[in-house]
Amino acid sequence: MEQQIAYLNQFYVKAIDFLANYSFQIIGALIIVTIGWFLSKYVYNLLIKFFQQHDFDVTLGKFVANGIRILVFGAMLVVAIGKLGISIAPFIAAVGAVFLTAGLAIQGSVANYAAGISLIITRPFKIGDTILINKVYGEVEEIRLAYTTLRTEDEELITVPNKNMIGEVIVNSFKYRIVESSIGISYDADAEKAIAIIRRVIEGIENVSKETQAIIGIEKFGDSAVELGVRYWVPTRNFFKIQYEANMAIYKALREANITIPYPQREIRMVSQQINEGL
Repeated sequence: MEQQIAYLNQFYVKAIDFLANYSFQIIGALIIVTIGWFLSKYVYNLLIKFFQQHDFDVTLGKFVANGIRILVFGAMLVVAIGKLGISIAPFIAAVGAVFLTAGLAIQGSVANYAAGISLIITRPFKIGDTILINKVYGEVEEIRLAYTTLRTEDEELITVPNKNMIGEVIVNSFKYRIVESSIGISYDADAEKAIAIIRRVIEGIENVSKETQAIIGIEKFGDSAVELGVRYWVPTRNFFKIQYEANMAIYKALREANITIPYPQREIRMVSQQINEGL
């Protein structure tokens, strides 16, 4: 019991000595850390307001503001550690080694973030645009620093890592997606009349783009029919729905106008009988 009391007294004496010798340094370090915390928040809010006033990209603005906030607070923390009389050189070396190791371990994620910054700066597309990238089609719903989210007509969310977008061909059709189809009509039918009917049907569909006129014409001459090519633009989120409605409306309109959509035809000749008769 007496030994334990002696240990407590010894600890008490050392604690008093430590506080007597380093109390001002500790208080000063705490004040510096507190100032650094509030200063970093002030700088963050100031930068966010500045970016909002100048229509800066929200995602990139937050990233830059957070980065500067961390730098400001980190600098004040280093000053506070120096105030305690602790050498910061080994600390900085250790932090550098940790960041190097972490960077090698997460280099794929770092590449995604770097690509995200590049996409936000160059802006090859924005939220609401329709893009085709690596055979993936969808409407851009969210652009993050690490990835971009696309939404399809089937309400599927497609997450594309940003590093897969850099250096690739990106097709941006904005809020519309093009429908390409062909319709065969009989060689005896009036092609100009059929084209006029198809144009009238497509222009009568509500959600078809009125900004870009539909393109309709003779695409090729097939074995059994004249192939009419049809190209028009519809909202991405209703691509298949409008395409199917348009196909049905075109089919009905051509039937009402007595324009035939022929079956595939083949001509077969019995050459063996002619050979035997010649013999």
